[in-house]
Amino acid sequence: MNYRREIVKIIRLRPTSDGDGVKISRVTGFDNPQFSPFLMLDELKSDNRNDYIGGFPPHPHRGIETLTYMLKGHFQHKDHMGNTGELRAGGAQWMASGKGVIHSEMPIMEESDLHGFQIWINQPAADKVKPAQYRDFQSDTITEYDNNDLGLVRVLAGQVSVNDIALSGPLNETGVPLSVTDWQSQPNQSLNMTTTNTSNLVLYVYRGQINVHNQAVQQGELAIFSQGQLIELSAQTASGVLVLQGEPIDEPIVHYGPFVMNSMQEIEQAISDYNSGEFETY
Repeated sequence: MNYRREIVKIIRLRPTSDGDGVKISRVTGFDNPQFSPFLMLDELKSDNRNDYIGGFPPHPHRGIETLTYMLKGHFQHKDHMGNTGELRAGGAQWMASGKGVIHSEMPIMEESDLHGFQIWINQPAADKVKPAQYRDFQSDTITEYDNNDLGLVRVLAGQVSVNDIALSGPLNETGVPLSVTDWQSQPNQSLNMTTTNTSNLVLYVYRGQINVHNQAVQQGELAIFSQGQLIELSAQTASGVLVLQGEPIDEPIVHYGPFVMNSMQEIEQAISDYNSGEFETY
């Protein structure tokens, strides 16, 4: 018998900046087991080019996956492996940094609204020593399901069951089983998602307001859920919601800047390898 997930905590994203002065809103969960396997969620949203034009010049990562999803705007990815990818409105890109990657994400548009997200996903220890990987997904490859009662569901990663409809996104190479779903709804539409008992689940409301069993989650808020099998959401206004579900990684986390490892010794090794140019040889 299914039992419902309940909200255990609501967190409001906080403004900060990253890259070359790009203004973002951020929530982190490095020390929160209920957030695992996710580590961080950034929202990039602005209609002022000065807030994003500096982009994210070349920088390293080790030990994480990133999933970037663009609602509006146009960025270009480049990395030391020779990959070049276009991140356009409605599309996504995934990168598993493994033992090391150096990449950049720079805006191509000069004057336009920007709205997108970057999700940091932890890698199991065994994947932190593997070669880096990269894939991008243009808008027409994202799985969509749309009807009058539900609204529009876009599945970027993994498998989900939404209103008893099984959907599978284009990304299934992540280190642990997970799903990332974008629900875009109108007033009085609802979504029921069946999940596994062992997974963690969080959602972020990027537009409007949704209710979870009469508890409201507002735009700019992230809700962390209890264990369970069923999540029931209803839209009060025209809304947009990211739903992140994933199997937790029960391993130590040590975080330093762009590196996420299992011990301080591994962090020190990552810094040494980057400074000595080792990342460029992988």
